[in-house]
Amino acid sequence: MKNIKIIVVFFVLASLVSCDKSNEKADGYGNFEATEVTISSEANGKIEFLKLEEGDMLEANAQVGLIDTTQLYFNKQQLIASKGTVFSKSKNVLSQINVLKEQLKTTLIEKKRIQNMFAENAATKRQVDEVDGKVNVLNEQIKSVATQNTPIVNEVKSIEVQIEKINDQIQKSKIINPIKGTVLAKYAEPNEITSFGKPLYKIADISEMTLRVYVSETQLSQIKSGQKVTVKIDAEKDMKSYGGTISWIASSAEFTPKIIQTKEERVNLVYAVKVKVKNDGSLKIGMPAEMWIK
Repeated sequence: MKNIKIIVVFFVLASLVSCDKSNEKADGYGNFEATEVTISSEANGKIEFLKLEEGDMLEANAQVGLIDTTQLYFNKQQLIASKGTVFSKSKNVLSQINVLKEQLKTTLIEKKRIQNMFAENAATKRQVDEVDGKVNVLNEQIKSVATQNTPIVNEVKSIEVQIEKINDQIQKSKIINPIKGTVLAKYAEPNEITSFGKPLYKIADISEMTLRVYVSETQLSQIKSGQKVTVKIDAEKDMKSYGGTISWIASSAEFTPKIIQTKEERVNLVYAVKVKVKNDGSLKIGMPAEMWIK
């Protein structure tokens, strides 16, 4: 009889402990989220190819598509030809300057010779003045011809700027994936006509998810940025646990989100908290989860 009483007491205590555990509540509830990036077209034209599908893992800076660049190529070739024509004009001007410089070089030698002769009274002042006049005339001619080359040089610079703009447009016709992540949605297909700013696909890095939860003011003293916590999600039989790190705590309070259904809880002020969690492939955007501090 005594043994029976002991067994009964044991089962009562066990049931109380189990009830106590089942009544435990998480310290925060929320949903997983990730930074979603919508990649849009930076050019107009037909999509030559777009090598991606929903669920594909893409590397950063990888080319995944191309928008037709035929017209841009023809425009560039036309500008290169125009640049060559303008350069030929500049060469003519430069050749004239070279001829004048050679004449000036010869005249300066003559000037020096006449000055030496004048010093020895073997030349007249008139000869000195004449050779000085020739030097001045040649210098002015060189300046005059050089001014003719200035607008040509400016025209060449203008064409080079236009070529650089086309190079930039050709580069932007390449669809380059900006971040490493998973394709969430695809909005365009090859051979479709796209335009600047039109969405092509959406991508997000889901290797590390963010759980946004809300805690009450009384819980703030228990948490801090960088703190390790436990994150749990629903599983087939029991809850699956992950290790998480608090990355951000809101500095101001807000009303409890409407996902909390009771009227009493909706009017309470809470603080948003973000928890970083490594994704093993099971975590999805929008999935509900719990945060446990202890």
